[in-house]
Amino acid sequence: MTVDLQFLGAAHCVTGSKYLLTLTTPARYWRVLIDCGLFQGLKALRLRNRDELPFDPATVDAVVLTHAHIDHSGYLPKLVRDGFRGRVFCTEPTADLLSIMLLDSAKLQEEEAAYANAKGYSRHHPATPLYTHADVQQVLPLLESMSYEAPLSLFEGALELTFRQAGHILGAASVALTVHGATQHKQLVFSGDLGRYDNPVLFDPATFTQADVLLVESTYGDRETGIENPEQELARVVNEALARGGTLLIAAFAVGRTQTLLYYLKKLRAEGRVPQVPVYVDSPMGIRVSDLYPRHPRAHRLGHGNVFDFPGLRFITEATESKQLNSRSGPAIIISASGMCTGGRIIHHLFHRLPRPQDTLLLIGYQAEGTRGRRLQDGETAIKMFGKMVPVRCAVVQLDGFSAHADRKELLRWLSSFEAAPKHTFIVHGEPVAAEALAHTLRTEWGWPRVRVPEYLEKVTLFEGL
Repeated sequence: MTVDLQFLGAAHCVTGSKYLLTLTTPARYWRVLIDCGLFQGLKALRLRNRDELPFDPATVDAVVLTHAHIDHSGYLPKLVRDGFRGRVFCTEPTADLLSIMLLDSAKLQEEEAAYANAKGYSRHHPATPLYTHADVQQVLPLLESMSYEAPLSLFEGALELTFRQAGHILGAASVALTVHGATQHKQLVFSGDLGRYDNPVLFDPATFTQADVLLVESTYGDRETGIENPEQELARVVNEALARGGTLLIAAFAVGRTQTLLYYLKKLRAEGRVPQVPVYVDSPMGIRVSDLYPRHPRAHRLGHGNVFDFPGLRFITEATESKQLNSRSGPAIIISASGMCTGGRIIHHLFHRLPRPQDTLLLIGYQAEGTRGRRLQDGETAIKMFGKMVPVRCAVVQLDGFSAHADRKELLRWLSSFEAAPKHTFIVHGEPVAAEALAHTLRTEWGWPRVRVPEYLEKVTLFEGL
């Protein structure tokens, strides 16, 4: 048996995660796509979503998803529309999240295409979405959910799949794939996106002791972002923002960050460490995701029941209610998505609140290159929105410690569990500086052999003659 791997995304960037694994025997071959994500951020990356794949989707036997974030799952509807009819494996919470997130992704694309056609600014006439609501409906029946630590044999015993807790978002997993050849067995480990240690909501990432081939993410491979006391830091930002007499607008990803914020705000309010001002969650997806936690009590630390509710919390579901918040003045907290300020209801809040000196914008997650969040983080004094240049007069605060990604110290902690260096280590899902920094440490300080950052579309033969 020959085992090949091709890097179709998350190579020299933090988006578009896709890896094609091919097992070839004299009699036949099997193809597995690990993750199936959309490229996001820079336009040059987003354009890759329209490129033809270097393989026929109909020849793929299975897709294995590490988690539901769109940069890991959002290409699925197009893959199915283009001919994929195989099985899609994921954890049980991920399956529930996909039914929310893929439909939302399709809705946003349909709206963007309609807006582009109405305004006439697309270079394509007419502008079309990458996929539609109807395409997503073709994906959902293909999902097969699995429990953590429950191995599944595939392809006549040639491959064994196991999900392990990754701690990144609800349902996130690292993936172990054991290839069973005629005479040898080899283990491939895909870290997926690794979460933080000691997260009060999610479990720590599970560790591995052995791998022949390792793909490890490197979002924060070049820096430490942990803060000693996240609770205390959040309380400080909330108190400083509200003391200015304005509203604190928090850009939070609907999945993960919103729920962690609600946990901390509930605790801080109960302890009297922040004022009892109204808290609005203006993210329909964030609300739906929060409702999933009681359905999966074993996938997080909070257990059963309504784990996020507290007095003064309001979930905003209707668009009219969301718009009314724009005219609200005085101390309040608004949590809205998206976390990188690229779309969703937060755009309208930014349009109205960026010019207000008394208001505060809090960024609590990774801000990718090319996103509005990154430009705000980098201190731009005006941002173009809805065809207008909007001055940035509000305070802009960044708290990296609330990222759902392990930082450099935590990545190395996770990697230290391997009892011996993998035979091949590929550093993925990181911007070039971050990926190369982690690769350099493993090569020079740890002495790991064959550590490198793969190129986009690069294809490597991992094993021959198994």
